[in-house]
Formats: sequence, structure tokens, C-alpha cells
Amino acid sequence: MALAIFDLDNTLLGGDSDHAWGEFIVAHGIVDADQYKARNDAFFNDYLAGRLDIQVYLNFCLQLLAEHPQEQLQAWHAQFMAERIEPIILPKALALIDQHRQAGDTLMIITATNRFITGPIAARLGIDILLATECERVDGRYTGRTTDIPCFREGKVTRLERWLLENGQQLEGSWFYSDSQNDLPLLNMVDNPVAVDPDEVLHAHAVEQGWRVVSLR
Repeated sequence: MALAIFDLDNTLLGGDSDHAWGEFIVAHGIVDADQYKARNDAFFNDYLAGRLDIQVYLNFCLQLLAEHPQEQLQAWHAQFMAERIEPIILPKALALIDQHRQAGDTLMIITATNRFITGPIAARLGIDILLATECERVDGRYTGRTTDIPCFREGKVTRLERWLLENGQQLEGSWFYSDSQNDLPLLNMVDNPVAVDPDEVLHAHAVEQGWRVVSLR
């Protein structure tokens, strides 16, 4: 039994849920299409290039949550799951999750994408433990601000280390599956780092280090 940690976007999913949410709200006229899409695409390109300013991005993408009641947001999210997420759930990812489940491993998703977007996705994948960027709520409404340390780059390490301490767990025998150079700090910590359909930087590093490189596509 070990801890099996999975990145979500472009790892267990054949796409990026955060970017897909932006495309969804543009497509349905929930936000100004031209302005929002341009900024959303620019932030996504910064992420892929390893230069994303996470706080600036969060200020941008969480603003919508503060502008609408919880019931409306949940209705949109249910539609988002059906239209954008179900089509990019990878059968090989589900098989990999089940392989670790059958081995008795503890399953965890750790993602920079915020909990509003990823909570229902983790539930759909049958994974109970989710470390994600947190969204502040006051009196049942989102404020548009984050709480805690954003679960991004070194922030993933900090959040995981705290979880290990709080839950009396260790990284002995642990696995981490990720596609992104942004996850190198955490990949370097686990016993079994696996590059999944990796970007160029992660692929080169994985080959140099002798890590497994796999595809779930």
C-alpha cells in the first residue's frame, strides 16, 4: 500500500479543465466572449510555458464565482461536466486509477485548478482525496478570492507535506503521475515519478533521470 498521486489536467484528463471551463463560459455567453477568451488563452499559454503568475490568474478566473449565486454556478457546472469533461475522461486513466485502487493504494488528486471546478471531477473519477487551489466562501457565496496556498508548483509540495503530517502518512513507495514541467518539484520528491504525455521540458528531464514515460491517450 502506497500513496498514488495524480495530476488532473492533461494527465487523467485529455485536456485542461480550467481552460475548458473558460471556453464553456465563453461559448454560453456567461462572460464577454472576445475579452475573456483572449485573456484565458494567454494565461493557458503562460502555464504551458512554465511562466504563469498564479495569483494574477486566480484573480481573473475566480471573479466569476463571486458574481453569481451558488445554485446558478452548480447548474452551469453540471452542464460543463456533461459537455466538456465527460468527453475528455481517458479510459486508460480510469484503468490506471483502478489498478492502484486494487493494489490498496491511497488515491489522491493534486491540482492547481480550483476546487469549484475540480471537486465534481474528482468525485466522478472516484477519488476522495483532492488537494486543489481553494476558493473562499462567506455566507454560502464565493468571494472571488483564494484561501490557503495555491496548489501550484512548490505550493503542491507545501500542501502535500502538510497533508502527510496531518494524516500521519509518508511518501515511502509513493507514485506521482503528471504531464507538466510545473510539477517537477513534486515529481522529484516521490519514489515513483511518472511522466504522462509530458511536455517537452518534462519529457527531457524524465529521460535524463530514467523516469517512466507513459501515454494515457
